[in-house]
Amino acid sequence: MPNRLSHKVAIVTGAASGIGLESAILFASEGANVVLADLNIVAADKAVAAIKKEYGSLGIDAIAVKTDVSKEEEVKALVDVAVQTFGRLDIMFNNAGIMHPADDTALNTEERIWDLTMNINVKGVWFGSKYAILAMRANKPDAEKGLQTGGSIINVASFVAIHGCRDSPIGLGSIRRMRVDTASKGAVLALTRELAMTHAREGIRANSLCPCVFKLIPAELYPHPFLNVSGPLKTRTSLMDFLNTPEKRDRRLVHLPLGRFGEAIEQAKAALFCSSLSFSPTVDDHAKQADPTIVASDESSYITGTDFKVDGGLTSCYTTPLGDQSSLPLSDSAPLSLHDMLELKLHPST
Repeated sequence: MPNRLSHKVAIVTGAASGIGLESAILFASEGANVVLADLNIVAADKAVAAIKKEYGSLGIDAIAVKTDVSKEEEVKALVDVAVQTFGRLDIMFNNAGIMHPADDTALNTEERIWDLTMNINVKGVWFGSKYAILAMRANKPDAEKGLQTGGSIINVASFVAIHGCRDSPIGLGSIRRMRVDTASKGAVLALTRELAMTHAREGIRANSLCPCVFKLIPAELYPHPFLNVSGPLKTRTSLMDFLNTPEKRDRRLVHLPLGRFGEAIEQAKAALFCSSLSFSPTVDDHAKQADPTIVASDESSYITGTDFKVDGGLTSCYTTPLGDQSSLPLSDSAPLSLHDMLELKLHPST
């Protein structure tokens, strides 16, 4: 079993589906004890049960905490529970966020939609970072377990905070523009940079993750194989719910140099990279050269204040489509998600 996060403790908000769920599973598979925070506590509890079943025999534990990240007292309680249960906090993944269907132009968006979006997308990141930093300051080094002081904060922003977006990545139905969402994600980028600079000398790193459009499978249609349950597991609408014809898909794919939509597991792997704190200070350079897994655990120890654009090249690309875009070859090199790989392991004949 890989152990890049061995003995570490991680909180993942918005952990009941999508990027959050994939990240919680991935962190556990890398040795972390994980706290899954979500308003959908039923789905979070099911994810916890599945993680314990798969990794519990290896000493990995997980708990679920119902949390509204827009409420400071609930976020404080979340961090308190994590520290009380596991003794420390090493990783705070502020993933929870919304893209409200009533988000519109600056002229048409209602104030209540603005406030709701900002409260979740910006205040939620602020609260999560605030109480994570307070907890990380108390972390004690443990050379035997490879634990150090400080910690890692990862905040989910978006490519729209960097690139600009005249219409939404969906651009269909009632969701036409995302002015509040864009503003909120821009705030996350700025806040993350300030956190990184302010707390760098404390050994606390902060980086932001900037996804572009990616697929979220409707859970009621395609139950998450890792959970082996059906039901209302998703907390966000699937992109594929909207891009349900070749014409609609082609309109978006033309902007993606890799020729496909991203997967949640690809965002989770970027979060894992940001979460890998350091190698054990008892290990010398010769041992690191002999054992590449030790080097892997030091992947991002010198990275802070960075915006990770996991976007298939979108923000680096300017596209002027000509002719029929449906004839362009599409890439089918998307990686298997963790739940897909587990399903293959459980049912190899399928």
